[in-house]
Amino acid sequence: MHHNCPVCFEFLFDTMKEITVLPCGHTIHLECVKEMELHCRYSCPVCSKSICDMSNVWRKLDEEIASTPMPEMYNNKMVWILCNDCGATSEVHFHIIACKCLRCSSYNTRQIRGVPESSSCSPRIAEMVR
Repeated sequence: MHHNCPVCFEFLFDTMKEITVLPCGHTIHLECVKEMELHCRYSCPVCSKSICDMSNVWRKLDEEIASTPMPEMYNNKMVWILCNDCGATSEVHFHIIACKCLRCSSYNTRQIRGVPESSSCSPRIAEMVR
């Protein structure tokens, strides 16, 4: 705990505020975690791993993706993703809403290769991505 809180940057070693340890092992002020949750931030500000059980959210995303058809130009588009939760890299079908990790089924992922070029997107799709 000889480092600063990753949210407010106060030194944690001599703080008078309550400290919590996230599931990933990083330490943070409890009030900073609560503030993050108020702003719908559910991942560690240091390593990006999920800080709570997101399985209900992932199920809702499954439903949303299933009901959202992709434009034909992206139907067979493949991208490489990195999962922020388990660290796996996977090649998956691109979807405008989110990409799902093949190892742990998390949507806490980021595209690392094969991101669609903005010039090939329709203006409507480009606006949705922003």
